[in-house]
Amino acid sequence: MRKKGKVESATEFVEKIKKVHEEAVAALRKTQEEMKQYADRSRRETEEWKKGDRVMLSTKDLVFKEKPVWKLIERYMGLYVIEEIISLNAVKLQLPSSMRIHLVVNVSQIVRYKKQVKG
Repeated sequence: MRKKGKVESATEFVEKIKKVHEEAVAALRKTQEEMKQYADRSRRETEEWKKGDRVMLSTKDLVFKEKPVWKLIERYMGLYVIEEIISLNAVKLQLPSSMRIHLVVNVSQIVRYKKQVKG
């Protein structure tokens, strides 16, 4: 065990540093909570996907042999079936071999297929 120091300036310095440290920790916690609030604004719940769901694939990041006019191309293409759930953010699709893209895609690139109403 240490004895209480005879040098009062050293103990005052230690107390001062502890106080500054506590203030810094409190400020960081407050800032962290504020940042979390701002980040959570844009977050949304992910859809629950299951094997066999019918989906459409976004054309946003696809590369085509012929350069189509982007204004006229459809936003989503095909009607594909989910073959396997890889994780909450990735699914494996049953794609035709002619597409030549990876079968596992991020869930942000797919939308649930809604049956078209005729009329």
